Amino acid sequence: MSNHLRSDATTAGVQRAPNRAMLRAVGFGDGDFGKPIIGIANGYSTITPCNAGLDVLARRAEAAARAAGAMPQLFGTITVSDGISMGTEGMRYSLVSREVIADSIETVCGAESMDGVIAVGGCDKNMPGAMIAIARMNIPAIFVYGGTIKPGHLHGRDLTVVSAFEAVGQYGAGRIDERELLEVERHACPGIGSCGGMFTANTMSSVFEAMGMSLPGSSTMAAEDAEKAESAARSGEVLVAAVRRGLLPRAILTREAFENGITVAMALGGSTNAVLHLLAIAHSAGVPLTLDDFEAIRARVPVLCDLKPSGRFVATDLHAAGGVPQVMKLLLAHGLLHGDALTISGETVAETLRDVPSVPRRDQEVIRPWDRPLYAEGHLAVLRGNLAPEGAVAKITGVKEPRITGPARIFESEEECLEAILAGRVRPGDVVVIRYEGPRGGPGMREMLAPTSAIIGAGLGDSVGLITDGRFSGGTYGLVVGHVAPEAAVGGPIALLEEGDLITIDARERLLSADVCKDEMDRRREAWQPPAPRSTAGVLHKYARQVSSASLGAVTDL
Repeated sequence: MSNHLRSDATTAGVQRAPNRAMLRAVGFGDGDFGKPIIGIANGYSTITPCNAGLDVLARRAEAAARAAGAMPQLFGTITVSDGISMGTEGMRYSLVSREVIADSIETVCGAESMDGVIAVGGCDKNMPGAMIAIARMNIPAIFVYGGTIKPGHLHGRDLTVVSAFEAVGQYGAGRIDERELLEVERHACPGIGSCGGMFTANTMSSVFEAMGMSLPGSSTMAAEDAEKAESAARSGEVLVAAVRRGLLPRAILTREAFENGITVAMALGGSTNAVLHLLAIAHSAGVPLTLDDFEAIRARVPVLCDLKPSGRFVATDLHAAGGVPQVMKLLLAHGLLHGDALTISGETVAETLRDVPSVPRRDQEVIRPWDRPLYAEGHLAVLRGNLAPEGAVAKITGVKEPRITGPARIFESEEECLEAILAGRVRPGDVVVIRYEGPRGGPGMREMLAPTSAIIGAGLGDSVGLITDGRFSGGTYGLVVGHVAPEAAVGGPIALLEEGDLITIDARERLLSADVCKDEMDRRREAWQPPAPRSTAGVLHKYARQVSSASLGAVTDL
């Protein structure tokens, strides 16, 4: 520990007297200045149900850290609600918030010379934002997930927030009436916690558990259950022990840990956003990681879990079936995990999983046995071709036919596309193109959950493709391709497409291409002019000027 405020008669101790005076006002006594100071970065907010219970978890972690002999100090960090801002201009701030969260945690811990940090987060960007900061600072750290929401129920089926987005498409297609739409809305989100399927929040919490930065079993607990608060308290104890041992994040966040995280994301059927966020975290950790690494792991890892959005079950069902530890043990038993990777407890992955059975229980259907996977290969495919020379990411779970060739339907924004879908102007066989929604062009790389859910709700999920330089919500599924790079705003090939161009999406061949010859694309490039920026001041303007390509994780500190 740094002992930067130690109370003694040395020159340094005398010089620190004013600093100690300030800390006495918040509860430090003579015997406390030699204790490790633990920051607790608390994303509590009533803006979103994902974060509404975090204050309780932060206080439990604080009390446990204090009892373990540390001096914990609470501070706040921001959150935005992806679900509430989805489909609006506000969604442009979502990915931006990842950088704000990372910068805020780094700023406080750096300014106050923290000896360690406990990050408590819920909504989607809390997790990668916190982990980017943790990797940058490299002081002992642990992540505490706020927990998942329990499913809503209507007419005998489980609901999530995605059910409400899909109901809009069903209503627009005349498949349900307004009363049914309202009932779905009323029942989809029954309490606090992050969105309940294997969407982005639950994907990233599971990935962090697999990487050893969260406690075993903690990533799928329900926010409202007592075990979640108990896990937060245990996290405080474990973090203090890590500080005393000098166990640093970069000893845990190794290449092997990232490979474990990607492997678990594939086995769970997780969100495309895991690709973007893991690239960004690896950048901060100084670990080489590229899109090709995801493709290599995808080819050898089956999808083992039948989880929403395209499957049947939610995160609380996964937890009851054994959670991420059960999935990890299954992968470890078949040689797909690095068992010698270190975890925040000081144990290796293999040691952490020693008491977990090597096969899933037979009385559950969430986690498939090894010889009966949901899909033989991973679901997050990296596509390349003349439309995505830097790469693009496709999520191919729940797709009957992973190939389509069809005419381009060009839209310059999410809103324009959604209007066309709801008006019935998108038809089977079309390939929808939503562009100028990338990291720089958006700015902010909005998630296209409203259009993709409307396509599913209209019954077009198996007959319409969609490509975008924006992102997708973890709740998206279907023949959809995001993160197309280079993006339209920098003159990427997606900017040169014209209405009616034939586009091929082929997930098996990992191909994204337009049937337009090179000479014609060169001619269009010469005539192309970048559009005026959507933001000319403030945080979105600053972000657009700094952000990198999605193929590099959309980081802002290259």
